[in-house]
Amino acid sequence: SLNTMNFTTRLFALCLRKNKMQPRHQSNRRPAVPLGSRILTDPSKVFEHNMWDHMQWSQEEEENARKKATENSLVKVQSEDQDKYEREAKILPEKRRQEFKTGKISSEHTKIINDNSFSLRNGMFEEGEKYWKKNSGGGSTAVQGYVYNKNQVKALTENPQGKNCGEELGKVESFPGCDATYRILEVGCGAGNSVFPILKVLCNTPGTFLYCCDFASGAVELVKSHSSYNSAWCSAFVHDVCDDALPYPFPDEILDVILLVFVLSTIHPDRMQGAVNRLAKLLKPGGMLLFRDYGRYDTAQLRFKKGHCLSENFYVRGDGTRVYFFTKDEVRNMFNLAGLTEVQNLVDRRLQVNRKKKVKMQRVWIQSKFQKPLLSLHNPEETTKRH
Repeated sequence: SLNTMNFTTRLFALCLRKNKMQPRHQSNRRPAVPLGSRILTDPSKVFEHNMWDHMQWSQEEEENARKKATENSLVKVQSEDQDKYEREAKILPEKRRQEFKTGKISSEHTKIINDNSFSLRNGMFEEGEKYWKKNSGGGSTAVQGYVYNKNQVKALTENPQGKNCGEELGKVESFPGCDATYRILEVGCGAGNSVFPILKVLCNTPGTFLYCCDFASGAVELVKSHSSYNSAWCSAFVHDVCDDALPYPFPDEILDVILLVFVLSTIHPDRMQGAVNRLAKLLKPGGMLLFRDYGRYDTAQLRFKKGHCLSENFYVRGDGTRVYFFTKDEVRNMFNLAGLTEVQNLVDRRLQVNRKKKVKMQRVWIQSKFQKPLLSLHNPEETTKRH
């Protein structure tokens, strides 16, 4: 329903703020500006803040970025090394998970996480913010400092078919989250930087359940060992989204929301479509996939040296992890081919500033929302044909 959909957008506006994030302030004397509204109108003031929103690139800037990307792609990684990076993709993240655990993760990587989470809250869910202000009048319930309309909570927690788990899903055996009426999956959960803020809301919201997966077993173990982890409303599991033969621990078409944030870019381009197709099958009709990842000509792409390019717009970092840089047309085509309908698909350009070093960095991200059509509610065979 519309209420449920907008409940989701508002819920994740809260959930997707990472731990220990501090709000950006315009100055010590003035109130914070709304996220996404800090526009650079006077170039002489560029070093007054750490980030500027909605940057417009000139044709010259666009051309210079294209030239840099072309230059650093001239020397490709040798084929035997490319095979090695593909084989070791599951091994390398273990070290990174341990860095999260021991607090050794680099300040640059932490900054990327924090900056992107600001973007998630501001851009991806601003439609939900508007809806919430309009519809959060009388009869509301406070949850974690936010106000939820009772009708929206009711829409979230009630089973619209009035059926129990077995009736709703046919003869499928019991599985984690079977009795939930609203289900979420985070793909590539890592050490749980998004999982636990989400769980703080879910534990106070009856009928909801969170699945989270990562292909690094160490990361999943770390999530499960956290004091906030509770199998009553969360199931963490090891999974490789590129392995079509590997089943998920729940049936198809039961998820209301999938979070796919800075995950698809780590997968070999030849395997991306298959991963997206499989994820689309997990969504129920009307379900939403929320996507955010690196955009073409982001500073991170332009900084690669020759010899780090695996294939066009696909690179390997010094630590062996890989990253692809998307255009919004590529993203649209992938999700449309998977049978999902575009709700939002935009290029988020920001200017990140190191005020101490007087360095400016053009950041580019793709931010999207894609929905599974409701048509299959009326024609169950339509879903089968589409997949």
